[in-house]
Amino acid sequence: MLHTAAEALPHLETSSGVRPRKRASPKVAIPRVALLIESSRAAGRALLCGIARYAHHHGPWSFYWEARGLENPSPSGVALDADGVIMRDTGEVEQVLARGLPTVVVCHRHGEMDGVISVVTDGEVIGRLAAEHLLACGVRHFAFCGYKDCTWSESRWVSFQRRIAEAGFEATVFRVRAEVTGAPWQDQRPAIARWLRTLPRPIGLMACNDDLGHEVVAACKLAGLSVPDDVAVIGADNDEVVCGLSDPPLSSVHINFEQAGYEAAEILDRLMRRGRGETGRILVRASHVVPRRSTDILAVDDPVLARGLQFIRDHAREPFLVDDVARAAGISRRALEKRFRRFLGRSILHEIRRVRADQIARMLVETDLPVAEIAQRLGFSDVQHVARYFRAAKQMSPLAWRKLYGRRPS
Repeated sequence: MLHTAAEALPHLETSSGVRPRKRASPKVAIPRVALLIESSRAAGRALLCGIARYAHHHGPWSFYWEARGLENPSPSGVALDADGVIMRDTGEVEQVLARGLPTVVVCHRHGEMDGVISVVTDGEVIGRLAAEHLLACGVRHFAFCGYKDCTWSESRWVSFQRRIAEAGFEATVFRVRAEVTGAPWQDQRPAIARWLRTLPRPIGLMACNDDLGHEVVAACKLAGLSVPDDVAVIGADNDEVVCGLSDPPLSSVHINFEQAGYEAAEILDRLMRRGRGETGRILVRASHVVPRRSTDILAVDDPVLARGLQFIRDHAREPFLVDDVARAAGISRRALEKRFRRFLGRSILHEIRRVRADQIARMLVETDLPVAEIAQRLGFSDVQHVARYFRAAKQMSPLAWRKLYGRRPS
C-alpha cells in the first residue's frame, strides 16, 4: 500500500503544532497480466519463475494463467481482460497481437517477430558450446538432428556446423517433423534409427533440444547402437526431467530461461507504464554444458593421450600441474605436449585451464555460493586468484559471468 509523507511519519507536526489531517490513500491499479506460456516443459516453467520473481519484487501484478502444454498454451477464444501479455508464438498469437495490448512474444514456432518484443534463444552460442563439448570428447565424426522448418533449430545447426568446420571436420544433418503434433514419437524413431545406422562411428551428435535428444537415444537402442560408445549425444535446454529420464542420462547445453522471463516481465512493465509499443529482442543466453553419461567418452585412439585427458577430467575440481598430467599419461611432458597440439590443436595448459574454467562457470551459474567459497572448493588461493584465472579463460570476471548467465538479482 502507498502512503503519503504525513502518513508515513505521523509524529511530525505542522508549524502551528496541529497534526496534519490524514488523507485517504490513493487507490493504485494493480496491472493485470495474461501469461500464455506452457507449464509442461522446463523452459516454460523457468520463464514463469522469472516473471513471478520480477512481479514479487516490483509488483504486485494480478496474473491470468492456466496450466497447459506447449502446443496450446492459451485456451481457445480467451477474452484477455488484461493490461499486458507474455505469450508463446503458438496458439492465438495473431489474434492477441491484433488487440494492441502491450505484448512480449516468446518465440518457438517462428523466428523473431516484427513489431513486438521477441524472446529468442541464442542459437549461435548453443550450437558452438555443443560442438566444442563433442570435440573435447575426441570424436572425429559429427552429426546434428533437428526439426524441419524450425528457425531456432536451424540456427543451432548452422552454428554447430560452423564450429565443427573450424576444427577441420564435417557434420551431417537429419531433420524430422517439427515437434510432433499429435503423432507419437514412435512414428519417427524408425527413420532416425535408419539414419543412425548409416553414420560412421564413433560419432558425436547434437540434438536441437532435449526432447529430440531423448528420442535420438531411444532410436540408438532401436538401431542396436551404444550410447555413448557408438554415438555420443548432447541436447539443449538442460531439462533435468527429460535428461534424467534418458537412458543413459543426457548431456545438455544450459540455457537461462528464468533470467529471460525476468527480463520479459521487466520490459512488459515498461510497456504498460509508457502505454506505447517497442520492438526488439530479449536473448535467452546459454552459458555452459552440463555433462552426463550420454557423452562420457574419450574417443582417442592414442592410449597415452587418453590417459592425459582422463586425468584432467577427473581432477578438474582440484589444482594440478602440467607435469602431473604427463606423469599420469606415462610419457615426458615434451612428448605429451606434441600429442596435445597435434590432436586437439591446443597445449596441455590450455586444456587444463579450459576444463577448470568450465567448473568455475558451472558453480557460478548453478549455485549461489560466494566467489570466495568457490575459490576455496576448487583449490584456488583466494578470490583474486580465481578471478584472474577465470578472466583469462572467459574474458569476463566471475561476478560479470554470474550476472549475465546466473539467476537475475532482485
